[in-house]
Amino acid sequence: MMFQDREDAGRQLARALVKYRSRHPVILALPRGGVPVAAEVAEKLDAPLDLVLVRKIGVPMQPELAMGAVVDGEQPVIVRNQDVIELTGVSERTFDAVCDEELAEIERRRERYLGNRARSDARGQVAIIVDDGIATGATTLAAIRALRKREPKELVLAVPVAPLETLQRLHAEVGAIVCLDTPQDFVAIGYYYRDFRQVSDNEVIAILKRFPAKKMTASGS
Repeated sequence: MMFQDREDAGRQLARALVKYRSRHPVILALPRGGVPVAAEVAEKLDAPLDLVLVRKIGVPMQPELAMGAVVDGEQPVIVRNQDVIELTGVSERTFDAVCDEELAEIERRRERYLGNRARSDARGQVAIIVDDGIATGATTLAAIRALRKREPKELVLAVPVAPLETLQRLHAEVGAIVCLDTPQDFVAIGYYYRDFRQVSDNEVIAILKRFPAKKMTASGS
């Protein structure tokens, strides 16, 4: 399956998620690439949109290769890709240093993207985590475990494309997985998009302005 761009992927993903509309879910995007995808889902499901601020911890000499991931919070959730750490010979000191850099980037993004914006309350809600795709699953796993601490009623993972092996590892972590394409010979997420240009900070901010983190009730609360 080939997606034209993230918006196209989001529209297709939204159609696969339409059964959740009546359950009034909260849509949680992984920035930056997951935000345009999640926006289409939020629009179709008439749902609030918020972010999960998670960062890949990349191998220093090969930053696209995830040796872990981190999600911010009072106690940051850190996931280690032990196979990659051992394969690349990364020391504990190096891992911690890169992790600290990514936590600093998370803080920058929180201030830039969210500022004083109200945040979605996932407690007791159906929470749908959306990204533009999954490769190793490290960032996704960190996001899932961080969100579980917020006690949602149900966690759903929704992505346009991911390797089947990765989804099988994540299956026990969520209530349901919705994925449009699970190619047997997975290459890279960008391979399945005709347009996979980088999403800018300004695009994320503009999308968030269109979608509130909380839906107003009839009483206005």
